Amino acid sequence: MTHDTVNALPCPLWRRLLALLYDLLAVIAIAAVMGLVCQIATHGRLFDAQGHALTWWFQPLQYLTISAYFVVSWLRGGQTLGMRPWRIRVTSASGTAPSWRQALIRLIVAWLPVFLLELQTAIGMRGAIYAALGGWALWFAVALIDRRRRALHDIFAGTEVRRIDN
Repeated sequence: MTHDTVNALPCPLWRRLLALLYDLLAVIAIAAVMGLVCQIATHGRLFDAQGHALTWWFQPLQYLTISAYFVVSWLRGGQTLGMRPWRIRVTSASGTAPSWRQALIRLIVAWLPVFLLELQTAIGMRGAIYAALGGWALWFAVALIDRRRRALHDIFAGTEVRRIDN
């Protein structure tokens, strides 16, 4: 990492959220390409008429592919596609690149609200989506009170998101 990263300021929450919106576009594209490849691989029999996946491996493969996008981005330069235009970077607490361990912990803790979607059978899809969004809101709300502006997944992983303005 460059010297300006080590001395960079903590990233404000609004920048992180805008970068996350940009990354949402990348995630949608990754999921769409993965869906197309899987449809081709199953000769169009990936979903039934109601839209349910007919294979056990499709959803885990999507999670792994999307997870790889984030982990590889954090390890190779500390930035996802969404972080680049907002000039922010994931670092360790000392300002160096995050380790594999830190990247995996960050990923796992950040993914936890997704599992609230499994509540859909009990509370319906709308309620499950609100539960997951509420979970992420709590994860990021921590950044409003943490003096280094770390979200919950950064606290657990020992990482920070920093501005790299010059």
